[in-house]
This record gives sequence, structure tokens and C-alpha cells, in this order.
Amino acid sequence: MDLHRGSLAVTPEVRELHDGLERHGYVADPAIATALFLATDLRKPLLIEGDAGVGKTETAKVLAAALGTELIRLQCYEGLDAATALYEWNYPRQMLRIRLAEQAGREATETESAIFGRDYLLERPLLRAITRVEGPPVLLIDEVDRADDGFEAFLLELLSDFQVTIPELGTIRAVHVPYVVLTSNRTREIGDALRRRCLYLYIEHPDFEKEVRILRRRVPEASGELAGEVARFVQALRRRRLAKVPGVAESIDWTQALVRLRRAHLDEEGVTATLGCLLKDRHDLQELSPGTLGPMLAEARKGSPS
Repeated sequence: MDLHRGSLAVTPEVRELHDGLERHGYVADPAIATALFLATDLRKPLLIEGDAGVGKTETAKVLAAALGTELIRLQCYEGLDAATALYEWNYPRQMLRIRLAEQAGREATETESAIFGRDYLLERPLLRAITRVEGPPVLLIDEVDRADDGFEAFLLELLSDFQVTIPELGTIRAVHVPYVVLTSNRTREIGDALRRRCLYLYIEHPDFEKEVRILRRRVPEASGELAGEVARFVQALRRRRLAKVPGVAESIDWTQALVRLRRAHLDEEGVTATLGCLLKDRHDLQELSPGTLGPMLAEARKGSPS
């Protein structure tokens, strides 16, 4: 279900969530607020895709803050397996218990029963998300595209039933069904089965007005003029062929650096000295020669007082 495109009627419930996101420093548009509301109201996982740096992870973090609940994050990576994401046994504590039991002369069966109890279980993010008793958390499954097909299949099963089976303990069912957000940078295509299980949201790089709002919200020390110049410059950069297009996170970092260096406006010296906050690839840095910077700076300064 694509909730990013088209005009959306904002209901009071969506408006309430939108305002909650704004209070926690997140500049949301109706499409994002509506997607998050439906995901929480229908208890459907929300798959968020978009380029790196557009704020996918931040969306889940701010949702947890707006709902007043815990954020539980599972960072995906190549080779991640179900056992690592679910639980492991506290091996050092188990060995200590075995040694103490041997010294006390206890039966081996009694010791084995004890050391494979819940007290010796180390919960990893997925198990923690379904055993939390204080209320439903926000479960962030970050960069799911980095995991392999096998883990994706396991996720599909977990998100359908919200229960897991631990051989020594049996089946554990969710105390509260968590709010689930999955993010993907599209380094690998997500399978159709998992996509169908989720609502869908695609977040693009913000337009000029939204980026200025974000910069003013996240870097309040920056003047409106500086925020506007940074946004125009970054918007122009994103139209170029770059290996790593700067996202909102880089825009914020750059603005903070400029404020720290007491730069009220963009100029060639300041931009050249701080481009490492914005561009993270050597070839991209070389792309911006002095001859290229001049016109871009002139464009960025449009609308700013001299």
C-alpha cells in the first residue's frame, strides 16, 4: 500500500500524531503522518524505503518518542541469523551455576533444568520486542535489505504470528504486539511476500521549503538566511551526478559546522573548508572545482540579504 503519493485527507487522529512528531523535532508531511498512523492503528508493519540520509531511521525513533514507548532497534547486516536476533544463553553465568552445583553435589538434571530457564536467557531485539510487558514498543528493523533471504523468510513468519519457539522453553507469544518499522536503502530487492505483509512508504529528499524547516528546527542557532543558503546549495548538489548524494543528516551536520565557525553566509572559503561535512566521497569532492563552486554559491545566495 503506497501512502506517499496522492492527496490525503488528514483526520483528527492523523493530525494528533503529526503534531506529536512535530513536538519531538520531526518535520513531517501528511503522507508520513498518515502512514505512521495507519501502521500503529492497524498494527501492520511499515516498510520505509528511500535513499540513505532521508530520515527513515529517525522516523521510527520519533514515532517511539511521540507514542511515549521504548524503541527497540535491530540493525541488520549480512550474515545475521534468527538466533542472533532473538536470544542467546548466558554462557558464563551457566558455567558458574554448574560449578556451584557440582560443589554442592546437586543432580545434573536439576542443574540443567535451572540453567536453561528464563533467568539465564539474554534477550536480543526481536525477543525483547515481544516480551515487553509495559506496553507495545516500536520495533525498528533497520536496513533489512542488508540481511539475506533466509533471515527475511524468518521475519515474515515472526511478523505474521509474533511468537517464537525456544527449544528449552517452548513457544513464547507476544505480550503486546509491537509497532514495527522496517527500513531499506534498496541495496537488495525485498521479497514480494514481505512487501505484501507491510504498508509502504517511500521518503524522498525534502524539497527546499521542507529542508529549510528541518534545518531551522534541528539547528536553531542558524539564521533563516543561512538555512536557506544551505538548502539551496544542497538541492543543487543533489541534481549533480554524485557517488554519494548528501542527505538531510549531512545538511544538518554542515549547518552545525558553519554555525560553529561563525559563518553567517556561504562563501567559497568556508564552503571549501567544510565540504567534508557534506560530501563523503573523494571523487565527489574533486567534482566541485572552484569554477563549479562560484555559480552554485551565487545561486545559493539568491534571496539572502547582501
